[in-house]
Amino acid sequence: GLTCGGCVNRVKNTLADFADAVEVTLTPPEATVHGANSDIETLNAALASVGSYQLMPIVGEVRVVEPSPSNKTGFAEKETKSWLNTYKPLLLVFAFILLTTLTVEVSHGDFELSRWMPHFMASFFLVFSFFKLLDLAGFASSYGMYDLLAKRITAYAYIYPFIELGLGIWYLLGWYTTTLNWITLFVMGFSTLGVVRAVASKQTIRCACLGTGFNLPMTTVTIIEDLTMVAMAGWMLLK
Repeated sequence: GLTCGGCVNRVKNTLADFADAVEVTLTPPEATVHGANSDIETLNAALASVGSYQLMPIVGEVRVVEPSPSNKTGFAEKETKSWLNTYKPLLLVFAFILLTTLTVEVSHGDFELSRWMPHFMASFFLVFSFFKLLDLAGFASSYGMYDLLAKRITAYAYIYPFIELGLGIWYLLGWYTTTLNWITLFVMGFSTLGVVRAVASKQTIRCACLGTGFNLPMTTVTIIEDLTMVAMAGWMLLK
């Protein structure tokens, strides 16, 4: 079924050969076909060649749906998730990073903001780059749907996780240079622009912050996540 931006692009590109126009969304997993020139069997055959996708006609449109694990022959009903359940993976990641970095401070016998903050930033970049690198191609496809630079230069979407990895290692080494913080400020600030644009235009797309392993929607939570790194880099530049 539809699990990432790459899936959306594959379904849209495949169906485009059989219709005047095609609209595909990730949440909910739907495809609206305008002016179809083939029957549903032909469309399903075309989709089967590019992935595990299936179409079901619904009053003049064709909808992509995902089979329910408990009902292999039918179709799953859309589940309404609470905010907490939706962002549980992201919240857990932040909680583990916070717990780890605070534990390091406890080991020093006191808490120093200027020492804790780089450790937090190092952990953030290392963990988030790890999830992105688990499925680099999938991340690049999803990231390219909203990042302003990745939309124009596909290679940047593939390079971005390595930029985060490099920043994480740099902070972990304790080389808190002005250059490091300016790079962080620019990279995360520029990334925020694409997120803000996607959220403002109410696009229903997947957030690629944790790669393709989790189905997180693009919302203001992503903006806060990026701006947190921007604020920390800015504080370190001014201190």
